Amino acid sequence: MLSTARDSTNPNDFALVAMLGLLGLRIFEATGSDIENMGKSHGHRVLKVCGKGTKVVLVPLPPAVARALDRAVGDREGGPILRSGTGSRMDRHCATRRLRDLAKQGRVLTARMHPHMLRHTFVTTMLDAGVDLRDVQIAARHADPRTTMRYDRARNNLDRHPNYILAAYMSSGT
Repeated sequence: MLSTARDSTNPNDFALVAMLGLLGLRIFEATGSDIENMGKSHGHRVLKVCGKGTKVVLVPLPPAVARALDRAVGDREGGPILRSGTGSRMDRHCATRRLRDLAKQGRVLTARMHPHMLRHTFVTTMLDAGVDLRDVQIAARHADPRTTMRYDRARNNLDRHPNYILAAYMSSGT
């Protein structure tokens, strides 16, 4: 889906997929983001996001995501980052239609593509890559770590059980 969106002639497609799948934004956070909320902080490109419970956070933009957003914004200096075909703010319904079209073009075989699937992929991929649960919780902006733990497909994998880590640590000292 990422490559299909990247190759799309519509720059909003890649920006949408990047915001949901590479930043882990919720659909209302992505579609509600404005150009004015893009900036810099401590040497990083960031996007100020108003999330659940009206909590405002700065989300760092990896270079590929920043370029995708820059392409979608073009030379505009204000307004929504993501726009529909008519030029108005992209809403969640339009975003869902775009994602379904991209999934179909990219031959992504899933019963019903919806925006949260990309956020789910963001969290599960981080956990699969070995990112610490607490760091994933922070990145996903989950208030409760149990929410993040539900996404961990390897939580029942005994190969990663902490007992093995402790045993290896203790045996190295003897």
